[in-house]
Amino acid sequence: MTSLEALQSAERVVRRHVPETPLHHWPLLSRRSGAEVWVKHENHTRIGAFKIRGGLVYMERLKAREPDVPGVIAATRGNHGQSVALAAGLSGIPATIVVPHDNSVEKNKAMRALGAELIEHGQDFQEALVHARALAGRHGLHMLASFHDDLVCGVASYGLEIFRSHDDIDTVYVPIGLGSGVCGTLRARDALASIASVVGVVAENAPCYARSFATGTPVTTNRCDTIADGMAVRVPHDDAVGEINAGAERIVTASEDDIRAAMRHYFTDTHNVAEGAGAAPLAALLAERDRMAGRKVVLVLSGGNIDRDLFAGILQDT
Repeated sequence: MTSLEALQSAERVVRRHVPETPLHHWPLLSRRSGAEVWVKHENHTRIGAFKIRGGLVYMERLKAREPDVPGVIAATRGNHGQSVALAAGLSGIPATIVVPHDNSVEKNKAMRALGAELIEHGQDFQEALVHARALAGRHGLHMLASFHDDLVCGVASYGLEIFRSHDDIDTVYVPIGLGSGVCGTLRARDALASIASVVGVVAENAPCYARSFATGTPVTTNRCDTIADGMAVRVPHDDAVGEINAGAERIVTASEDDIRAAMRHYFTDTHNVAEGAGAAPLAALLAERDRMAGRKVVLVLSGGNIDRDLFAGILQDT
């Protein structure tokens, strides 16, 4: 268990660049789900996603450990890369980001605009990650993983904001990519001694963490083809599996159709843009409508970064 003091120390780093994000109650979402729905709007950060919190903490601590670090490299589907690019730039450290081919065009543009060198390699996140590790060794760069204790402690700051705001939350739904978001939420809950349940959400087409939860041991999948690119992971992190399996109430698997529908619901009911991973908690709540009726629920809208043409097509679906 991470102490409250340790999480608050990380939060102070985050707060220098990221104000507390809104936690709004949405009546139309509540009517749609039958629960009392509150949304944690991590889509309102300066990169449109929660990842910025972890990147800021990681980079500050890296700079303290290695003042002469020549550069960092990371693999991403987008939001982690934006976090790394922004935080590295603030610390004066060059950043290289590796993304798979056919990655989000607009996320790629955002990472370049934040000063990162962008390299496209591989067909999915795992192949991009292997290439990033090879480049790190070849060029003497610091390899910045997508799951690390410093990242989790930084991300936990949004959990502190949630649990400090309300002491009567029944359940928090959190999307799972590689695991920093849900693990940060678990650490914040435990540090503040909240009795809320934490429910992880994965995409049906990227179920490695659901299978790892069911078996009690990390399970790799062969593919991860999902509209929710922030959850498109097929190799789980061992440490994340351990934390999730020990602390989460359950993991819900959301179908592609339900994720798309949740993206539309966010737009019609709140006029917010939610990327696939950001909408997945709402999809999970709606799938558990009967179970959660009348309960106070927080949905983590983890990000709103989705390409315009893709989002326009989803909005036109029925």
